[in-house]
Amino acid sequence: MRIIVIGVTGQLGRIAAETLLEKVPADRLIAVARNVEKAAWLAEKGVEVRHGDYNDLASLLKAFEGGGKLLFVSSSEASDETLRALQHATVTRAAKMSGITHIAYTSIFRAQESRLALSLLHRTTENMIRLSGIPYTFLRNTFYTEVFVNESLRQAVESGALVTPIATAGLNTASRADMAKAAAAVLTSDGHENRIYEITAPKLWTMKELAQILSDVSGKPVVLKPATAAEYAKILVGWGMPEPAAAMFAALYAQLDEGEFAQTSDDLTRLIGETTPLEAVVKRALA
Repeated sequence: MRIIVIGVTGQLGRIAAETLLEKVPADRLIAVARNVEKAAWLAEKGVEVRHGDYNDLASLLKAFEGGGKLLFVSSSEASDETLRALQHATVTRAAKMSGITHIAYTSIFRAQESRLALSLLHRTTENMIRLSGIPYTFLRNTFYTEVFVNESLRQAVESGALVTPIATAGLNTASRADMAKAAAAVLTSDGHENRIYEITAPKLWTMKELAQILSDVSGKPVVLKPATAAEYAKILVGWGMPEPAAAMFAALYAQLDEGEFAQTSDDLTRLIGETTPLEAVVKRALA
């Protein structure tokens, strides 16, 4: 049975395709992209690359021809949740009409219970997939560790202060690579139909720990400097982020400080074994 990956030019989709190629022959994989030229690297490896647009049912019907398993990576149209919902409905409808036998969908941690505005789309999509009658696996991904650990941390090293509204709460983040491994495990082994996995790190980490790791890795002292959501929004605007986006991120971080992502699950370790340590992600970010 062939495995179809939609969204292969995105950050998670690309890593998932790379990970799947380590597990299955290239001729078992179908890569779907809105811009097929951006997926040329997969074609060079022997993967069939098909055009497919989340907004275009006809293109998805052609992309999904032959059925098989589908890795449904959620849409990246973050500026318009209504559009994303329509896109997800189009993907789900195309999957049903094309005879897809199993959907692995990248949802969000505790999608049905979460208070985050981000969860509304994923709740809706999970319910759409259930209504389709297609066997599913919901990969309820936590936040990528890379959302918090990236090149921007060089500013913290230079200034000696890690400024954040997430002052005390633990975070259960996982790396993109680990999430991709989980998706690949589900798609290349049996027993995952109609299952839900809460994809988190097996233990929490804090911003205070991150500051210490930054100090250890860089060799320069970095201390945690808590900020209110309003203060952090102003900082983000100062870094060039548009005000609406800055306000959204600051509010999100404030919710995380209330413990919204401070629960763990063993699902990720059961699927892939050892997970990527926070220190390893920091070293990559500062390299």
